[in-house]
Amino acid sequence: METKTFTIPSISCAHCCNAIEKELRELPGVKSVESDAAVKTVCVSWEKPANPEKITELLKEIHYPPSD
Repeated sequence: METKTFTIPSISCAHCCNAIEKELRELPGVKSVESDAAVKTVCVSWEKPANPEKITELLKEIHYPPSD
């Protein structure tokens, strides 16, 4: 399993975190998602078929593009 922390500048509140977590958990292969509005990060753990590119694409689609 791989893990990466994404910095998401557009996170502003718990609602943002909940929306991101809900969407990412539906991505096949994603095992866990933890977000923190205070530091604007999302930590994602995954296995195949998920990968950083698919996670980044989904974040862009839901209007929370990562800055990394």
